[in-house]
Amino acid sequence: MNTAQGAVLGRFGWNAKPWQPARDRVSHDKPMTDLSNVAGRYSEFALATSEQSACFEQRANEVAGDNDMLAWIAELPEEKQQPNLVFAAARWHGVSAPGPYSALRDAVISDHGAIRETIMSRSTQTNEVGRLATLMPAFASLGAGQPLALLEVGASAGLCLYPDRYDYDWQPVGRLTGSGGPELRCDVAGAMPVPAAPLRVGWRSGIDLNPVDVTDQDAMDWLRILIWPEQEQRRQRLVDAITIARQDPPALITGDLLEALRAEIDTAAEHGVVVVFHSAVIAYLNQKDRATFSALMNDLVDSGACRWVSNEGAGVLTDLTRSAPNPQDDDLTFVLGVDGRAVARTHQHGAAMRWL
Repeated sequence: MNTAQGAVLGRFGWNAKPWQPARDRVSHDKPMTDLSNVAGRYSEFALATSEQSACFEQRANEVAGDNDMLAWIAELPEEKQQPNLVFAAARWHGVSAPGPYSALRDAVISDHGAIRETIMSRSTQTNEVGRLATLMPAFASLGAGQPLALLEVGASAGLCLYPDRYDYDWQPVGRLTGSGGPELRCDVAGAMPVPAAPLRVGWRSGIDLNPVDVTDQDAMDWLRILIWPEQEQRRQRLVDAITIARQDPPALITGDLLEALRAEIDTAAEHGVVVVFHSAVIAYLNQKDRATFSALMNDLVDSGACRWVSNEGAGVLTDLTRSAPNPQDDDLTFVLGVDGRAVARTHQHGAAMRWL
């Protein structure tokens, strides 16, 4: 790691700490081997939140060593065992965060169905708009000045469909102003190309299995709950993003991205250079569907139907990740790709990037 990269990472204190169990507990409900996968998932979440949310780091470590909690969580479908979903459901029902782990444990273990119902009926559709600071340089490299027709797969509420409504501060390489909107900051290492002019967006739409209505206050309150407790800056970004989206609500299509994509690309093509993009979405597909999606996108790009901007964890689109010339940094865990080729390593919430 060079000096510039070290400065980027050191600014945020992102060096992960090795996980240690909070304490040993004995449970007679399930054999330990049945709970090890759940425990591992919460241990990983503790590492992911290290020095970014002390509350969630501590709670995830505690859960990983608490067999009664693990047994309760293990009764949920696997896709509903996500730490942030479980913690958010408890917060939704009055468990304060930050707050003592005992309050979380008592609420979950004594739950009469309300917390479980919230977990089952809702999902972690955060749409972190901070990622636009890492997506924007990729968008700006496409279209040669022509308007872009943005099509987001896994769009949730479509909050990331408005890159043209923000200013950007990429330290130390440059800034982009003039949108009249709030500013997003990203610390950059490497020779990132700084966009010379605001983005021209001629059309914007998204596809999601369960799109979120930005005008639905209950749904927006849930998005706020999903943000990690201490991250007030992220919470304010969400408030700003909701305000922006409500001024011009996005057109969202309910559908499976593998089935609905081609037809929506045809519609988008009438409005500009089609850019299909996604961020922290493809991880929710199984391995077979990831491969199918990647092959589909490569075919669409090769045929000239669209451009492709992806921003996913390093282990998600493995062929794209292998195109990166440098090894993965501990904390820049996402890979930004353009047309199937890696162009940067990025932080999961858009706080930093290293251009390749």
